[in-house]
Amino acid sequence: MTTPGFRPTHVVPQHGMPAWEAPDPVRPTVPLDPLLPVQLLERRGDWGHVLCANGWSAWVDGRFLVAVPKDPPVADAPLARTADPRPLLARAEETLARYRSAVEELSGGTLDGEAFQSRTRGLRIGVVVDGESVWLYDAQHGRWVYADGTRLSTYAAEEAPRAAAGDPGHAATQVVTPDGP
Repeated sequence: MTTPGFRPTHVVPQHGMPAWEAPDPVRPTVPLDPLLPVQLLERRGDWGHVLCANGWSAWVDGRFLVAVPKDPPVADAPLARTADPRPLLARAEETLARYRSAVEELSGGTLDGEAFQSRTRGLRIGVVVDGESVWLYDAQHGRWVYADGTRLSTYAAEEAPRAAAGDPGHAATQVVTPDGP
């Protein structure tokens, strides 16, 4: 049975994950099933308190939860951040041109594999264009952004979790397997 109003924010990784009654590694409980939809309720450092669709809750190592993408903002919805997408598009274009130039030189024999690898190391772009919508990877800030042609807003970020300010200093989460810690 699904709890009314349940909207998953994450899913459990494909191999499942251990769970605890409290943010304390000495109080394990039943592990969560693979790809189980959960709602992240609270974070305490690396710990994540999750709610399952059936109303059951547990504490997990929040670093391993897989975020469920949110729908892109619609044009008439208020955006959390408004920015001009053109500078990010220009950076993506420049990065692609650098990669393409290295590929041309590699194909033409003027660049060997090691030099190609050296010239392309660290290049990262991501662009998906679908009609008037575009999703761009902002490598400088480690996030995907969505643009409708005029406005840009964050779609998904890849930040590592950090301890919250004022965290009471709970012990670090340990991943436990059925064979032991």
